[in-house]
Amino acid sequence: MSERYDVAIIGTGPAGLSAAITLKIRNKKILLLGNRELSPKIAKAHEINNYLGIPAVSGAELGKRFLEHLDQMGVEITEEQITAVYAMGDYFNLQSKTNQEYEADSVIIATGVNLGKPYPGEEKFLGRGVSYCATCDAPLYRGKEAVIIGFSPKEEAEAEFMAEVASKVSYVPMYKEEPNLSEGIDVIRDVPVSIEGNRKADKLVLKAQEIETDGIFILRESVSPAQLVPGLKMDGNHIEVNRKMETNISGCFACGDIVGTPYQYIKSAGEGNVAALSVTAYLDQKKKNKS
Repeated sequence: MSERYDVAIIGTGPAGLSAAITLKIRNKKILLLGNRELSPKIAKAHEINNYLGIPAVSGAELGKRFLEHLDQMGVEITEEQITAVYAMGDYFNLQSKTNQEYEADSVIIATGVNLGKPYPGEEKFLGRGVSYCATCDAPLYRGKEAVIIGFSPKEEAEAEFMAEVASKVSYVPMYKEEPNLSEGIDVIRDVPVSIEGNRKADKLVLKAQEIETDGIFILRESVSPAQLVPGLKMDGNHIEVNRKMETNISGCFACGDIVGTPYQYIKSAGEGNVAALSVTAYLDQKKKNKS
């Protein structure tokens, strides 16, 4: 049986870290999922002047202080990218890019804003020829052809893994760096336009060409919330929440840039604190109902 956490926090920006600190103080068993390099937006910030108590701080220095705070509190970061979160009634099941599964009584989504729109046909064929995890679904494409759209060099490892299974792998890099891939992988420098098919996706349409394939893997830095959590109510690119950071799914909370503007570090940290307190109240009430 999987270890059950009180709260799974997805995201290591200011919102997720703030929630983790507050929940640690409240003695909750937490699973903090994300990257120890934290948010790219923090790392690239030249100077931040509106973070209360820390004037004229660089993004790198602020990130260093965040990590020091986590270490002092004994909060660990599990470096996993979550690709799906399923509400199972009394708990949530989380699936990762490395095919790991986690369970938690509640979830906080703090993944940052996702402004990228899905390709036409992407959502229609999700689970029917379109996937967000090559490692998870590679066995389904043994001896078949696959196309991978990679949004960062990190995804090249997924292409290499797929090449061990599939008969042919085409890789479409969405970044400037030249991919470092095995000779058998066909690198295509083109721009995806849409995904087409009948009962399942079987064609990737690019600006200059079309590729017929058995499967299309879209490997972004993050999955959009609506695709991450089935049934989640959205407001455009943002998750719809109330002032308690509650979503429309019981036990699922959200905070930070993903719930709307302004995109400010201090606003995100405050919302992380609110989400943590709301989760604490939710878990305490849940415990009372069981007793």
